[in-house]
Amino acid sequence: MEIIKNLHSYLAYVVLAVLVIAVINAIAGWLGKKDFTLQKDLRISLFALILSHIQLLVGLLLYFTSGNGFKAIKTLGMGGLNAPARLLAVEHPFINIIALVLITIGWSRHKKLMESERKFKTISIFYGLGLLLILSRIPWGQWFA
Repeated sequence: MEIIKNLHSYLAYVVLAVLVIAVINAIAGWLGKKDFTLQKDLRISLFALILSHIQLLVGLLLYFTSGNGFKAIKTLGMGGLNAPARLLAVEHPFINIIALVLITIGWSRHKKLMESERKFKTISIFYGLGLLLILSRIPWGQWFA
C-alpha cells in the first residue's frame, strides 16, 4: 500500500511538470503562430496525456485500496467526513477525473484539426483547464507536511 501511495505522490510531480510544459508549449505555439510539429508538439501533448492517465490509474487503485478513499466513505458515510477526509475521498478523485476528461477531449479534438493555430488553441484551453482543476484539488497540506 505504501508503494502505491508513494508512486502516486511522486508521479504527481512529473505529471504536473509535463502538463505545465504542454500548456506553455501550446500557448507559445498558438500566440507565436508556429507550425504544429509531430516531433515536438505532438509528443509533448501525447506524453502529458499518457502520464496523466497512468496517474489516474494509480490514483484509482489507491482510492479503492486505501483507508482514505472509498473505505472512508463506506465507514463514515458522506456526512461523517471532515474537510481533509472529504478532499481525499470525494473532491480530489472527482475533480481529477473531470480534469482528465478535459485533457482527453483536448487531445481528441486537436487530432481532427488541420490548422496549427487551432491545434495549439485546443490543447491550450483543454489541457490548461485540466491543469487548473488538478491544481485546485491537490492535498497541498500532505505534500509539504
